[in-house]
Amino acid sequence: MPVSRRAVIAAAALSPLASRLHAAEEALIRRPIPSTGEMLPAIGIGTSRRYEVEPVPEKVAPLDEAVRRFTALGGSVIDTAPSYGTAEDVLGLILPEGGLREKVFLASKVGTPGREAGAAEIERSFRRMKVGVIDLIAVHNLIDTPNNLATLRDLKSKKKIRYVGVTVWRDGQLADLEAVMKAEALDVIQVNYAIDNRAAAERILPLAADKGIATMINVPFGRDRLFKAVQGRELPPVAKDLGCTSWPQFFLKYVLGHPAVTCPIPGMAKAAYVEDNLAAARGILPDAGQRKQMETLIDAL
Repeated sequence: MPVSRRAVIAAAALSPLASRLHAAEEALIRRPIPSTGEMLPAIGIGTSRRYEVEPVPEKVAPLDEAVRRFTALGGSVIDTAPSYGTAEDVLGLILPEGGLREKVFLASKVGTPGREAGAAEIERSFRRMKVGVIDLIAVHNLIDTPNNLATLRDLKSKKKIRYVGVTVWRDGQLADLEAVMKAEALDVIQVNYAIDNRAAAERILPLAADKGIATMINVPFGRDRLFKAVQGRELPPVAKDLGCTSWPQFFLKYVLGHPAVTCPIPGMAKAAYVEDNLAAARGILPDAGQRKQMETLIDAL
């Protein structure tokens, strides 16, 4: 994480220990995958960049600790992709140990064009993560959506995967995402959305709600600007009203305050970040008026 993230969450470490322990006892907010009704804890782990380490014990150890703390606190969703360097290999070292696989909702992607090439990439994901079933595979960045969706549906029919979806991560892809959502039956989409990047709320999130599609949110902290903008600033009264003890919790509670959001997936490579972020999925979430206050505050920075 950038230095600014470390500085921003430092205040959480100053909270009274008893208060933090009490918060950790609260159940995580859960949201449904509409196509089945399966409930997911409302914050997951994204593995882009932070899990792209050399797959050796000394490099994997802190990530293993983060995943174990995540599941111990009730988290389950872990999102990865073949294009995230060694992230799938790293998960292949972590998940088989101590029954972790059974506690994790595992999501990956396919991002290679061509029916045979895409299928081969998916097969590598199974081998790299050492799993027999992947809960969700999505077409990464809408790459060759027709061919890759056909492959995913075939795998779903064979019970090798449980859900299919598509992903984007830039505002410039939203129009194409909207077209795919209207044309295809999808279980899940993944889209970029944050308090300082609200374009997905205009059409994509309402469409997902209308069509019964779950939404995983990437880049929920924006693109580093948010942490830099609030570094050194005290939390505002609205944050305290929501029970936030850190700015990351403030940003995540805003995202979760949208009723069409299923699960943001911030990067979490340390147990301390896991504890801080998961606290956002406990307690109350902002109503429409509070969300407007939060937007106004951040827009002014």
